[in-house]
Amino acid sequence: MSRILVTGGAGGIGSAICRAFAKNGDDVVIHYHNRQEKAILLAEELRNKYKVYAQPVYADISDSGSVKAMFDEIELKAGSIDVLVNNAGIAEQKLFCDISDDDWKNMIGTNLDGVFFCCREALRRFMLPAHNGAILNISSMWGQVGASCEVHYSAAKAGVIGLTKALAKEVGLSNVRVNCIAPGVVMTDMMKSFDSDIIAELKEETPLNRLGTPEDVAEAAVFLCSGKASFITGQVLGVNGGFVI
Repeated sequence: MSRILVTGGAGGIGSAICRAFAKNGDDVVIHYHNRQEKAILLAEELRNKYKVYAQPVYADISDSGSVKAMFDEIELKAGSIDVLVNNAGIAEQKLFCDISDDDWKNMIGTNLDGVFFCCREALRRFMLPAHNGAILNISSMWGQVGASCEVHYSAAKAGVIGLTKALAKEVGLSNVRVNCIAPGVVMTDMMKSFDSDIIAELKEETPLNRLGTPEDVAEAAVFLCSGKASFITGQVLGVNGGFVI
C-alpha cells in the first residue's frame, strides 16, 4: 500500500486516477484549487467505498509558497507520500498573436511551474530521504507534436516532458522513478468547448476509432507507479488511441 498525492485530483482525469489508486488499496491525497466541494465528496467516496485514507488539500500550484503550505499540511496530517502524480492543468485555444502576457504566465505557471514546485517538495521532504518513490507527470500529445492555436499549452506540456526525462536521470540513483503520460483526446470538461462535428473528426483521426476516457489514463497511471514498472523511468507513454505514433 502506498500513499499518493494527485494534483488536480477533483477533475475529470484526476478523479479517475484517485479512484483507480484507491481501488488498488492505496491511500490518496486529493489536491484541489477551485473544486473544493468535489474534492471533499471524492474523499468521502473513497473512504466509504474502498476503506482507504483520503484527504483533500488546497493549493495554488503556480505559487511556490502555496505548494509548500500544502506539503506542510500533508506532512502534518498524512505523514508522507510515496507517489506524486502531477495531473493539474489548464487548457486554452488562442491564435498565437492573441496570447497575452497573462495568458502565457497562467499557462506556464499551472502546467509547468506547478510540476516543478510539487516535484521539488516531494523529493526534498519524502522521496530522497526515503531513497524511494515514484513521480508521474501528465503531459499531452500536443507536448510531443504541437497544436495549432495552442502554442502556450503545447510549450508548457513539452516542458513537462523535458523535465521528466532530465529528472529521471538525476534521481535514479536515489531509487526514484519519474515517468510521463501524454494523453490524446480524452472526454473531460476540457472538451466542452468543442462542437460535435470537431469531436467526430477527432474520433475519425484516431486509429482505434474512439476517444479516450479518464479511466484509460488512470489505469496507465497506476501501472507506471507500481512495482510492476520498477525498471521503467524517464519514459513518455502515449495514451492516445494511436492519434500520435
